[in-house]
Amino acid sequence: MKANFAVCLCSIIKTNFSMPFSLYFLQKKYFFAFGLLFIFLEINAQYTEVINSNKPGFSESPYSVGTGVYQLESTIFYRKKSIEPIFSRPESLGLDLSFRTSFFLEQLEFNAQLAYQKDEIAFSNVFTSSYSESGLSELNVAAKYLLYEQKFTDKSKEIRSWKKRMAFDYKRLIPSVAIYAGLNTNFVSDIYKKDMLSPKAGILLQNDLSEAFNIITNVYYDYITTNSPEISYILTATYNFSNRWSTFFENQSIFKEFQTDVNFGTGLAYLFSKDIQINASGRLLLEGKTTGFFGGIGVSYRLDRHRDSFKDTNPKPKLD
Repeated sequence: MKANFAVCLCSIIKTNFSMPFSLYFLQKKYFFAFGLLFIFLEINAQYTEVINSNKPGFSESPYSVGTGVYQLESTIFYRKKSIEPIFSRPESLGLDLSFRTSFFLEQLEFNAQLAYQKDEIAFSNVFTSSYSESGLSELNVAAKYLLYEQKFTDKSKEIRSWKKRMAFDYKRLIPSVAIYAGLNTNFVSDIYKKDMLSPKAGILLQNDLSEAFNIITNVYYDYITTNSPEISYILTATYNFSNRWSTFFENQSIFKEFQTDVNFGTGLAYLFSKDIQINASGRLLLEGKTTGFFGGIGVSYRLDRHRDSFKDTNPKPKLD
């Protein structure tokens, strides 16, 4: 599972957009050139020996799965909320699937996400009536790129000072950072269609505050070119009880034109093997004037074909 928080996000936004967008980037072109060079020199492989799943939370880690890894994350979910006036979807049962892989670069990940669900469509005025409809509710493709990976001091090798070995590493307050770009395909059922295909952009942050505790922060701007764009954030805290068990607590808020949707979630994940994770979660939904519940159980599986790249630092002499 995962973690991070968005320290200095507001100040970064204020700095970057206090002048015209094009002028800012013209003035900063040399800064970005050196910054990109630094990034390519410093970032290491993202591959881990055991599966690293984004489930059961809604947030996304800035780290990729690593090249040669093909990972499927699935969740069967049930959502129930109170009926709204006129038309609403008070009950849903569905399957959410996410496929993740990396090519070319360890820090670059491509993913696709789809959800298929059966909804109860309710009409409430003087009387209440309902009917069912099934179909795709989501079909998106995206990529993320790790811009900066935070490094930590190995305190276990500090044998001369107990105080230094136990001291907090303040570098842990600086998160690892990734950028996210996605496309909402709009190849979904009529009740979920937007005006057109639309992009989604985001910033993904992760703070590993200790070996067992981390915080993830995601900030997104979604449905950008449509008549109903959304700004949202997800804040997830994850704690590992052991090498196999972990829990999370999460808050997601979605800011729409006429209402704000908020949910609070928690759950458990169990590492069944190095390539399989099983999870379960529950959420309290506060959507506009309605309340409800969301529950899910899922399995994440990876096919590991990763191969470490290396350079031969002691090549054999060629024979004539």
